[in-house]
Amino acid sequence: MDERLFFKKLNNLCSSEEIFYFLGSQEVMSDTMASGALQKISEVEADDNGLKNPGLLENEIFRALCFQFEFEASKLSNTGLLKALQALIKLRIDPQSTLMANLLAESEERLGRGQLTAANLCALGESLLELEGPSCATLEQIVNRMQERDIERWRPREIVVVYKILQVTVREGKQCQSLLNRLNSVTLRRVSQLSPNFASVILNSLVVLGQTRAVPLVTALCKHSVKHVPYFTDHELVNVLEAFLYFGQKVQFFTEALERRVPKSIHTMHPQTVSKVMHYCCKKMILSKPIFDAVAEGFISNADRLTTDQIAAYIVPFGTLNYLPPSASSLFRKLETVLHSRLRHFQPHTLLNLLHSCVLIQRYPINFLPKIFSPYFLQKLQAQPPGLNRAVMSQLTQLFLTVTLECPFYEGPKLLSKYQVKAFPTPQKSPDVHLFKRVKTGLLYLLKKRIYFASEVSTPYFYVVDIEIKLDEEGFVLPAAQLEEVHRRIALCVDGQNRFCAHSRNLLGEEAIKQRHLQLLGYEVVQIPFFEIEGLQNTRKMAAYLHKKIFPCTYGLSN
Repeated sequence: MDERLFFKKLNNLCSSEEIFYFLGSQEVMSDTMASGALQKISEVEADDNGLKNPGLLENEIFRALCFQFEFEASKLSNTGLLKALQALIKLRIDPQSTLMANLLAESEERLGRGQLTAANLCALGESLLELEGPSCATLEQIVNRMQERDIERWRPREIVVVYKILQVTVREGKQCQSLLNRLNSVTLRRVSQLSPNFASVILNSLVVLGQTRAVPLVTALCKHSVKHVPYFTDHELVNVLEAFLYFGQKVQFFTEALERRVPKSIHTMHPQTVSKVMHYCCKKMILSKPIFDAVAEGFISNADRLTTDQIAAYIVPFGTLNYLPPSASSLFRKLETVLHSRLRHFQPHTLLNLLHSCVLIQRYPINFLPKIFSPYFLQKLQAQPPGLNRAVMSQLTQLFLTVTLECPFYEGPKLLSKYQVKAFPTPQKSPDVHLFKRVKTGLLYLLKKRIYFASEVSTPYFYVVDIEIKLDEEGFVLPAAQLEEVHRRIALCVDGQNRFCAHSRNLLGEEAIKQRHLQLLGYEVVQIPFFEIEGLQNTRKMAAYLHKKIFPCTYGLSN
C-alpha cells in the first residue's frame, strides 16, 4: 500500500484492536510505516499512568513488529529507527531488553558517525531524556552535534528539544552560552509560531538556564503567552507564571487573560496552579477581584483537599493585599474549621504567615494564638529556617500588638519581650522620597518653621510615623521636641504608590494595619495618598491642601 494512503487510514483508527486488524491485512510494510504503526499504538494505549492494556504486548502482530526492529536495526532509516524508539519508550518496553538495547546502540552509532539530521538528533535527545534522564552522557554529544547544524533552518519543535536538553545538561548555560545566544536569537524570530506547550517549555528553560540577558526574547514570549492563557495546561501555566516572576515581567493583558480563565475553571484547576496564580498576584501586588473572589469560592468548596502549604497560598494574599471578598464570612469560617482539624500538620512558619495575614484584614485567630505565643512553638520557629529573624519577630510582635489593641478580651499567653522588635522593618515602611520631600516643603510653607513637625518618628509601639505634629489643648501647634502639654498628636501617613496595590487605591495590608493601630494608640491619622497630591503643581497649592487635610476646621492660608 502507498505510504500516504497507509497513514491516512491508520490515523483514523481509535483502538489497538482496529490497528492490529488493519496491520494484519498488509502484506508488506516499510520501516517508516511500521514505526508509524507503533507510534499510533502508543498514542492509543499509553498515557501518563502507563499502559491501559498490558496484554497488547503479547499480541502476535505487535511481537512481529518488534521482531523486525530488533533484528534489522542496522537496515532501518533514521526516521524509522527513532520513531520506533520513541514509541517503545512510551509503551514502557523494558530498557534492558535486547530490542531496546539494539535500537539504542544503532542510534548512538549513527550519532557518532554524524549521520543524524537536526530532527533526528532532537528525536534521539527526547528519547534519552525520557529513558535515562539528565545523567545520560550521550546528551552532551547530541548538543555538540547540534552546534554543527544550521540553527536558522530549525523548526520550533527542534528548538524546543534543544532547550530541554540544555536545561538538564548545563543548568547555568555557561558551557554552551554561545549556542544559547544563537538559539535565543533564532527563537525570537519564531515566537509567533510557538504553540502553548512550546512557549511554556522555552520560558521554563530560560528560567532554569538563568538567561536574564535574553530580555527581548523573554518579553516577546511573555506577550505571546497572553493569547495562550485559555489553552495552557495547569503545568504549562505554572511554568509561565514562574517565568513572569523570575524575569520581573508584568503584562496587563496577561492579568486580564487570567481574570477570564480563573473564575471559569477554579473548580477544575489543580490547587498548585491556583496557588501559583495567587503567589503571582501577591508578588506583583495585583489585586484582581475576579481572581480573588473565585479563589475564595474555590477554597470554601475544596479546602479539605488542600495541603497546608496550599491553604496558606490561597489565604495569605488576601491579607497582604488587604482585600475581603464578598464571601469573606464563609471563607474564614471554613478556614477556622480547617485549622481546628489540621493545626498540628502546619509547619511553624507557614502557620505564622497564615495567622498574621488574617489580622491584617481584621480577622482575629484568637483560638490559635495561645499556641503561637507558647515557648514550645517559638522554639520550633527558631529551629526551622529562617528561624527567628527580624521579619518573623515582626510578625509575632504585630500579632501580639493586634490582640492587645483590638482584642482586649484575649486572656491567653503573651509574647515575651525578648521576641518583640523595637520597630517594624517592612518594605513599605519608608515613604516615597520625592513625595515626602514635597509634603515637607508644603508643611514648612504652612507652619513657617521646621521645628513644628518631625519626620520618621519612632514610637514606643513599634511603628514609625512618617510625620508627627503635636498640638496643645487649644489646638496650637507645638515644637516637635516639646514633651509637656501635648494634648493631641497627628500622624501624617505619606502614602506613595509602593504602599498601595498595583494600579489601585487599595492600601496594602501592612499599611492598613499600621494606620489602624496608630489610631487605637491615640494618634489622629491623616492620610496623604499620592493620587491626591500628584496634580498639585506648586508649594502654595500643596500647603493649601495640607491645611485642609490637617486643620479642616480653621481658616485657610493668609497671603
